[in-house]
Amino acid sequence: MSVEDMTAADVMSRVLVTVKPDESPLMAWELMRRGSMHHLPVVDAHSRILGVLTREDIAAHWSGGPAEQSRSQVRALLAGRRCPYVPPDASLPSVAAVMLESGVDVVPVMGASGALQGLVTVTDVLVAVAGRRGTPPRDDEMTSGMFRLEPVLPPKPSRTAEDQRQGP
Repeated sequence: MSVEDMTAADVMSRVLVTVKPDESPLMAWELMRRGSMHHLPVVDAHSRILGVLTREDIAAHWSGGPAEQSRSQVRALLAGRRCPYVPPDASLPSVAAVMLESGVDVVPVMGASGALQGLVTVTDVLVAVAGRRGTPPRDDEMTSGMFRLEPVLPPKPSRTAEDQRQGP
């Protein structure tokens, strides 16, 4: 298949980690760091895309340390930004044109229902142009994941019999 005949569905990343808009920038950063990801879609309860965070977005917003970053929400990082997207049947050249015209390195792929189906990154486009992409997965293989990390606190040390006799 030639590059001109490829579509967004042919090259998009289908296995995604997403976050809700009320998630903290600290958690978003940790998900990106642990997953070696550069893009993190922010979706609502119906899997509709609100925007895509980049590592640069979070780094530019970072101030005040982890406590402050855990109290704010990623929706604040998306405020006032457009989120260009493409349908699954968009040709690869038109996907690249949307990226260039919008000045972004990632575009979400949205289905007819408005739900997120995948992401096309600049890397996906380059892999396709270089002829190094594998067989595209079937539509029914689209997987989306929502991961939430919870802190695990060490158990409090139990008091010894001597400590208990001495009181609090």
